[in-house]
Amino acid sequence: MLFQAKDKIVFIGDSITDKGRKKDPLKLGNGYVRMLHDTLTALYPELSLKIINEGVSGNRVIDLEKRWTLDVMDHKPQWVSVSIGINDVWRQMDAPDVEQVYPDRFEEVYRRLLDRASSIPGCRLILMQPTVIKEYEDSTGNLLLKPYVEAVNRLAEQYGAILVPTHEAFIRFIGCDTGQDLTTDGVHMNSLGDTLMASTWLKAVLAHKS
Repeated sequence: MLFQAKDKIVFIGDSITDKGRKKDPLKLGNGYVRMLHDTLTALYPELSLKIINEGVSGNRVIDLEKRWTLDVMDHKPQWVSVSIGINDVWRQMDAPDVEQVYPDRFEEVYRRLLDRASSIPGCRLILMQPTVIKEYEDSTGNLLLKPYVEAVNRLAEQYGAILVPTHEAFIRFIGCDTGQDLTTDGVHMNSLGDTLMASTWLKAVLAHKS
């Protein structure tokens, strides 16, 4: 069994993870984290898994670093699932005058976060590729996103983390030309987008048996 009784899983990220958690009595929001909470609870009711949503809208990797102690380390989780990178690219397009987080810095800061999380006894890492910016593969946002996805892939390999190929899953879905949208605005998920994120996470994580 991959999960153990009372395992604590912290999900941290931006608005895609947040998804209205502060207005939710369970503090889970109504996105992929809530779907994973419900699915894991249904699959493993005997384990009493604790799901914690620490998504904050607008966050970039540098924002995660500012709150990493409170929102990750202090929980002492058995699992940390990270989804970040969309705003690191999006700010380059919608706010070019602010301090930018380019790929090298993104990877450097992300590495520091993983070093810290790795110091938690028994903690395992789950790294989610950033999803998409606009629902066509060669959008400016998706082209800029490529080195960030590659950085997450490298970090997952280097840290022995479970890689959740969410970007690849979204690009594959878009390529199937179903006529169905995954987002409400090119970035934020509708229910189908959240389902694709949750199912991709489950497939990747449950494939690891130890």
